[in-house]
Amino acid sequence: MEMFTYQGYQGSVETSIEDDVLHGKILFINDLVTYEAATVKKLRQEFEASVDDYLQTCKQHKVEPNKPMTGQFNVRVGESLHKQATIYSLKSNTSLNNVVVEALDTFLKRPPRTSARQT
Repeated sequence: MEMFTYQGYQGSVETSIEDDVLHGKILFINDLVTYEAATVKKLRQEFEASVDDYLQTCKQHKVEPNKPMTGQFNVRVGESLHKQATIYSLKSNTSLNNVVVEALDTFLKRPPRTSARQT
């Protein structure tokens, strides 16, 4: 997925062939903030303007803007992997949280896998 980044927020880039328009929304927040344009350059500008407007609106209404990520999430890994990770954490004298953070950090430093396009 292609996306924009601005002020710590990410925005999607989508195409509506039927309407001949590009559109997107700010990702990873509970509020719905959308934008659209005819070109990618204009879409980026609209995304950035939408982020600015969202933050300004939150400030005017004295509400905290949604954070794109909280730093917490639940993961279901199955009993066996959970046990292996817990044993590893005990042997390594570290927390299970640190094991998961280290594993994610290592995994995310690898190049992303790309799937073959079907034609």
